[in-house]
Amino acid sequence: MENNIKKIKIKVRESADEIFKKKALISNFREKEYGEDSVPFPTPPKKKKKKKNWFFRIISGLFLLFFLCTILGIIGFFYMTKDLPRPKDFTDTEFNQSTKIYDYKGEVLLSSVYGEEKRTYVPLSKIPKLMQKAVIATEDANFYEHHGFDIKAMVRAIRDDLITRSPNQGASTITQQLIRATFLTAEKTITRKVKEILLATELDRKYSKDQILEWYLNKVPFGVNLYGIEETSLTYFEKPAQELNLAECALLAASIQSPSYYSAYGSHIKELLERKNYVLKRMEEEGYITSKEREEAEKYEFKFAKVQKNVAYHFVEYVKSILEEKYGPDVLETKGLKIYTTLDWDMQKAAEQIVKDGAATNRKTYGAYNAAMIVMDPKTGEIRALVGSADAWGDSLPAGCTPGKNCLFESWMNIPVQSERQPGSSFKPIVYAEAFEKGATADTIVVDEPTDFGGGYRPNNFDMSFRGAITLRSALAQSLNIPAIKTLRDYAGLQDTINLAKKMGISTLTRDASFYGLPFAIGGADVKMVDMASAFSTFANGGYAIPSSAIIKIVDSKGEVIYKNDKTPRKILSENTCDTITSILSDNAARAPMFGENSVLRFDDYRVAVKTGTTQNSVDGWTIGYTEDAVVVVWAGNNDRTPIKGAIGEMTAAPMWRKAIEKSIQIFKTKPIYTEEANPWDGLEGDEKTQKIKELLEELQKKQTEGQPQTNQ
Repeated sequence: MENNIKKIKIKVRESADEIFKKKALISNFREKEYGEDSVPFPTPPKKKKKKKNWFFRIISGLFLLFFLCTILGIIGFFYMTKDLPRPKDFTDTEFNQSTKIYDYKGEVLLSSVYGEEKRTYVPLSKIPKLMQKAVIATEDANFYEHHGFDIKAMVRAIRDDLITRSPNQGASTITQQLIRATFLTAEKTITRKVKEILLATELDRKYSKDQILEWYLNKVPFGVNLYGIEETSLTYFEKPAQELNLAECALLAASIQSPSYYSAYGSHIKELLERKNYVLKRMEEEGYITSKEREEAEKYEFKFAKVQKNVAYHFVEYVKSILEEKYGPDVLETKGLKIYTTLDWDMQKAAEQIVKDGAATNRKTYGAYNAAMIVMDPKTGEIRALVGSADAWGDSLPAGCTPGKNCLFESWMNIPVQSERQPGSSFKPIVYAEAFEKGATADTIVVDEPTDFGGGYRPNNFDMSFRGAITLRSALAQSLNIPAIKTLRDYAGLQDTINLAKKMGISTLTRDASFYGLPFAIGGADVKMVDMASAFSTFANGGYAIPSSAIIKIVDSKGEVIYKNDKTPRKILSENTCDTITSILSDNAARAPMFGENSVLRFDDYRVAVKTGTTQNSVDGWTIGYTEDAVVVVWAGNNDRTPIKGAIGEMTAAPMWRKAIEKSIQIFKTKPIYTEEANPWDGLEGDEKTQKIKELLEELQKKQTEGQPQTNQ
């Protein structure tokens, strides 16, 4: 017990010693820090505030932003991909629906852009290596390196688009193009692009590169109605794809970018051959061919097989070009659209036959090998018939000529919408219209006499005669040159007449007024037939101008109307001016001194206005005329601009125009001049006509009864 007590005392002393030691240390610390007079336990100083750690906060914010973006990205990913197809079995996919083109009644199928095409599937082993390399070099040089999409190409395309401020640069790989043509639309949106990349990545992961390339070469369009390399090779060259040579491979690869535009049967052969050379250049750059092989292939002369015939060929091709420009080639060839055009099938059939027969006659008589026609509704600007050449399927003439150089006839050229030619005197009504707008009248006098207009310009009238003082009515009706030039100079004004022509639809007047000068009055500027039809429609439509159109509406594969022609007319001429022009151009008496009393231009029962035109050295012959229901423009001549032998527009174009205007009167039921007064039951048939005659007889009998004197019974 005592031992325990001792131990406790010892521990207490040790603890006490420790306490005193600690107090001593505290005391020493106090004296050093606060001095000898300080309180035993002074209040410790306040701690200094630490500076905010902005770096930490920035890092935290960025992390939070990254987290939110990740969440939103995941949500967006699932939203965009929830309805996407999965290319589990690519060969079972339905790729294309036919695009059908109809007449304006929706009754006649003019063309089926896919339905008429036969697909022939071939394995990659039967497709030449040169064909494969041509496509890869041009469409996707890194095809075997990327995983479905090429990030470098995308960055390059974005950079180029920013520089040009226009989204024109493409960066789609072969895999992406295949996905787009199969599952997606042609809309240019970020959403579609993301979907395209996702599906391309999955396709690339699931299938080999060779398999994807095989599908691509068998599925994508190479031209209008042409899908797959085998079918295109058979159509263009009448041989299987495995027999294609280097030049042919390059040409087919060149067409992929824009199949309709680069069609071997279209109007852009020159552009197709230029792009073919670009493909060869890319193949050389990628090391696929030598410079010698490239040079030899560039010189290769192609011989294309004849294309299968379609009805209203040039009109259909015109419609297709409009659609491709508006929606792109993929939509035209693959998306199952229904195109309701403005074409009247009865008028088109008649126009084709009239032009074919007329050109055959002209060829024998005047050496004019080609002809073209366009018929337009002046109230709407809708094209009712379009004949691009005398024979859409004919061989170039004369035999052995070189197309594009010395051929008098070439079938591929769509003259009404592609060719620019001088209209000769058929342009004069536009000049006179501007003069009438500024106060001149049909009775205004000008002097038809030899005149030097300056700079050595001393034109003559066609018959080399001069008539002295003459009214504008007679001058225009007889198509005199000197009065027309004076009318432009003294009444209309060159610049104002150019401006009016543009408003009326002439789209080719892109030069300064000084370039055209006074010869502008007699057709010294190149124009298109379709534009002249629009211009004369303004006269027939009481001064209202409306752009030409070939499509009424477009319906997609779901039955929804995605386009409707809503063009509206615009008033640009007074009704009085248009009535004056129509009166002069339908005045047979005023025209007779030059054309004779009974020319092919004369109409007695219908109000038909007409103007002929012949260009310098008789290169082109024109006749343009109209009723209230139709404007008919006819051209005759040679593709290479060889002069017509001793003929004018009245001889070459007018006979065809006469037959066409008569047919239009029949088809569109144009009313005769005397309809309202002399024949009140015109247009009535059967019981309606009988009832109308009965009513008129009863009315006549009643008037006779009322006029008799009364007698007393």
